[in-house]
Amino acid sequence: MTLIPEERSAIVAYRIEKANDTLKEAKAVGSLGYWSLAANRLYYAAYYASVALLIDRGIEASTHKGAIRMIGFSFVKEGVLIPEDSQLLGRLFSMRQTGDYEDLFDWKEQDVAPLIPKVEDYINRISLLINP
Repeated sequence: MTLIPEERSAIVAYRIEKANDTLKEAKAVGSLGYWSLAANRLYYAAYYASVALLIDRGIEASTHKGAIRMIGFSFVKEGVLIPEDSQLLGRLFSMRQTGDYEDLFDWKEQDVAPLIPKVEDYINRISLLINP
């Protein structure tokens, strides 16, 4: 996708805003005890931030798994992000898949709640990389 700088900036800003809004959603539904939905929202919050960074740097990924791979390859491998970031994205993706598609399964607070500050930190660090 070829974007002029103004378009790229607008999309990146939108994705970061969406990441922060989706994080708020995760916290809200978690406080109501909907932990599978909270896991879903945490994944999407981290995903939106990841895509913002990829777009900011002109890196294309056409799938969710592709975006996760490109974060690992382009940012974790290069030392811009830490290995735990790649692990977090993989775990959140897996949790979303399980929570959304497995029958008779629901995530519990002890599985999801500890990930909230990790996703918040991830989004904040991505935001700093985009807007130093």
